[in-house]
Amino acid sequence: MKHSRGYRVTEHPELAEFLLDFQPPLEAQLIDLTDEIAYNTADLDDGYEARILSVEQVRAGVSVFHRYYREIEEEFPEALERLRFNEALKRVLNRFVTDLWEHTAARVRLSGVRTLDDVRNYGERLAAFSPEVEHERQECKQFLSENLYSSAALAPEKEHAERVVTELFHHWLACPEELPENHREKAAQETLPRVVCDYIAGMTDNYILEQHAKANSRH
Repeated sequence: MKHSRGYRVTEHPELAEFLLDFQPPLEAQLIDLTDEIAYNTADLDDGYEARILSVEQVRAGVSVFHRYYREIEEEFPEALERLRFNEALKRVLNRFVTDLWEHTAARVRLSGVRTLDDVRNYGERLAAFSPEVEHERQECKQFLSENLYSSAALAPEKEHAERVVTELFHHWLACPEELPENHREKAAQETLPRVVCDYIAGMTDNYILEQHAKANSRH
């Protein structure tokens, strides 16, 4: 919760125990942004590998990728497209990572913070990209949202995932005795729908498919 976004206690009093009036520790701030670097670059690669995204699409929609791809075309005109794609993506990854650590280090030095308490009481998050790279990150994120996550090619998988989650949710509401013991105990203090949601949210893809198959085998 602390690394994913900023919450205000006035808007979410039910989350007051998480000390929302304070900034997350620097590690959590960095995890938020490094996670995004990792999945943005990995999703570009996955989209290209799955042939949902073409090099031309990525170049047209992600300016930082286009810039590096053009450099590589000039350096290695005989290289295969896949190798040029890989090298361009590696340079994008390197740019994002390098900028994050250099810009964050500079912000920490300028802020004068020395301790964890200083970080937590600072007026804003210290981990950040430079304005130029932040724009590139947002552009990449928007491109993926429009061209990969919402693509027609992924619609059947999304529909299947929604069906699995929905069916398991209703299964455990109807048969809470089939929940693991620790979740049954939580249901005594919290509402059952909340407990089931939290249980499903923590599952890996393989595990949720196993649980779905087990639930179907019982009925």
